[in-house]
Amino acid sequence: MIIIPAVDLRGGQAVRLAEGDPGRMTVYSDAPLELVDQFAAAGARRIHVVDLDGALAGGTGQGELVRAMIARAHGRGVEIEVGGGIRSEAAIEAMLEAGADLVIIGTLAVREPELVADLCRRHPGRLVIAIDARDGIVATHGWTSQSELRAADLASDAETWGAGALLFTDIARDGLQGGPNVEATARLQAELSIPVIASGGVGSLADLTALRDAGVQAVVLGRALYEGSVVLEEALGRC
Repeated sequence: MIIIPAVDLRGGQAVRLAEGDPGRMTVYSDAPLELVDQFAAAGARRIHVVDLDGALAGGTGQGELVRAMIARAHGRGVEIEVGGGIRSEAAIEAMLEAGADLVIIGTLAVREPELVADLCRRHPGRLVIAIDARDGIVATHGWTSQSELRAADLASDAETWGAGALLFTDIARDGLQGGPNVEATARLQAELSIPVIASGGVGSLADLTALRDAGVQAVVLGRALYEGSVVLEEALGRC
């Protein structure tokens, strides 16, 4: 199972939200570029970067910083997957041209599925479809809006399109360290051939073991790393 440390950006800082709520934000670093160095030194092979300003308002609010992080990561031999506010074909192409190894698409996949299907075909293995769910229903626009689309249906569509992976987040667990939704994540993974990346709720090495043993292929680590509940080197060694 691939361990992917996360850096969520807002106003030039590395932060974490609780359940996606901007009003419940904790700042962990004023130097996100240094986090790239730290994660690379610990042995991470990939880093998960989210532009929260872009996710909440649309566009690329932290675009310049994201590009700097891509360059820093590549200098250390580490991949970068980038998401947050990437809601147009032009934005996807720009992020790929900036060097992002993987681009995460959420709202656009719900709003314009035919376009995203075409983009998946044009960029095989490079697009990750984000499935952010509350009670099994997909949320969009930085988790501020609820669609009528079932997470399982979007997952099936994404595999048909040729997406490189799925990023599955149980919003009710995100940023709380109360444990991931192992059952729902494993169920998605069992039904698909493409990797499912678990996100939200991991608070211990035992949570990682549960995901690994359930067959989940990758997991994003956020608050647990910043709070010291999980040490990255130990997590990498475990999985």
